[in-house]
Amino acid sequence: MTPADTARLHVVIVTRWQERYAEYGRYLDHRDHTVTYVATEVALAAIPAEAADIVTVTRTDDLDEVRAAVRLLAARHGRPDRIVALKEDDLLVGAALRAEWDCPGDRPEDLLRFRDKHLMVQAVTAAGVPAPASAAVSGAAEVTAFAAAHGWPVVLKPRIGSSSAGVSVVRGPEELLARDWSEPMLVQEYLPDAIYHVDGIFDGTELMCWRASRYVNTCLGFRAGTFLGSVEEDDRAVLALIGGHARAALTALTDRPVPFHLEVFVDTRTGTCRFLEVGARVGGAEIPFVWRELHGYDLMEAAFRLQLGLPVRPVGPAPSKDVGGWLLIPAPEARPCRITEITPMTGRDPGPYAEVLLRPGEVLPAADAYYEHVGGRFRFRAAGSAAVEHALTVTAAAFRVSAEPVALTPVH
Repeated sequence: MTPADTARLHVVIVTRWQERYAEYGRYLDHRDHTVTYVATEVALAAIPAEAADIVTVTRTDDLDEVRAAVRLLAARHGRPDRIVALKEDDLLVGAALRAEWDCPGDRPEDLLRFRDKHLMVQAVTAAGVPAPASAAVSGAAEVTAFAAAHGWPVVLKPRIGSSSAGVSVVRGPEELLARDWSEPMLVQEYLPDAIYHVDGIFDGTELMCWRASRYVNTCLGFRAGTFLGSVEEDDRAVLALIGGHARAALTALTDRPVPFHLEVFVDTRTGTCRFLEVGARVGGAEIPFVWRELHGYDLMEAAFRLQLGLPVRPVGPAPSKDVGGWLLIPAPEARPCRITEITPMTGRDPGPYAEVLLRPGEVLPAADAYYEHVGGRFRFRAAGSAAVEHALTVTAAAFRVSAEPVALTPVH
């Protein structure tokens, strides 16, 4: 954004990312505007040197802590004109603070259906979008009654959460006996179908830009120690099926422009899609990088501009016709841990075109950006989906990383 877009503003950015998923210094001229940050300690290295001020917090999803930080920045630099918070877990914090400071942009009521999975499913199914059976539950008896109607196993998850935290596949009533019911939960019919993620920008009516990718393994499995991969789909019939489903789901949830990360069950034998969940944010893992590097479009910049109340940039021709993909390897030990050995994979054939690895001796922190701080991150490109998946699985089999625990105070 330049002075031609608007007058000098005080923009507060809330961030927890160490990696440059969002290139804040490129999106907003920090000399023409007063740009301040509320950041975790681990994110400090990624903040542009031209930032006017930084207040460090322990957690960026703690509304009280971030509220106090914004008040401090307001006392130093004047009331905020815009508040930006791009990470999924921080969306509601950013929205609440915009309401308190009367800043333009989403309010909590605009985002709740993108965060509360029960409200989300209610909205899409009311619009006729197919989804697995589900119900809000607060105890074991309700889950058992749901399973009596829909069968075991069932999926149990927090109504508001991310990165599969707190999600479990429950195979019988005995697995519910010691469960904590202190947070609102959703029970869902278990489906064995392939899961796709769909990423892009919805303009309030149509999918302005989008791509669909099939998960290799699952996000829940990643928490249990298996690798997580993703391969962009190149089958036009499957893409047509997914595109229609995605548009219908997003139309059911909003008539405003949003970035989106949608997950959907796809049964290619029957040609059916069933809704899983969707976030009003850019997908995590390596998605922003693959889009920038292969497809020539910065989803994070689009999300940033939308939170500033600016139009997103038009979609131009992609610099490559390649299909993309990515791979995450779990942390080798409980975090924080110190890397003792690691195997670089770039330069192999087949192999990744980019990787993000720690060096031996470096510490993998116990940070909250879950898919950022892992054992290894890799990005792939090839002429088709099959070639990407082959390179991904070969890399997952060959990669080695080891670590030792360290006694450090966790950072967020």
